[in-house]
Amino acid sequence: MDQEQMKVRTKDFAKKVISLCRQLPATQEGRLVGGQFFRSGTSVGANYRGACRARSKADFISKLSIVLEETDESLYWMEILSESRIVNSKLLTDLIKEAKELIAIFVSSLNTAKGK
Repeated sequence: MDQEQMKVRTKDFAKKVISLCRQLPATQEGRLVGGQFFRSGTSVGANYRGACRARSKADFISKLSIVLEETDESLYWMEILSESRIVNSKLLTDLIKEAKELIAIFVSSLNTAKGK
């Protein structure tokens, strides 16, 4: 998968996060956890674009590490949403799968960039 395809994929991830956040209950925990999830989930694509503009290999590794952290954080918040029953876990299934696939891609890319 090339950079342009990943830009589209990470933007689609953000749009799905936004869509899910619109379905969260208007409770205090829904708003608080949803806000954290919204921020981390939408930052994946934005930070990936930044990584694509890296000026050096070290800069790329640093920026892609942030992308990985944000994707993993998004996965964490989805687990919280599901396990605390803020949202029906069935609504999260596809998004969790996508987050795990993105994490695997970013880990592989980082390992390649580091020469591992």
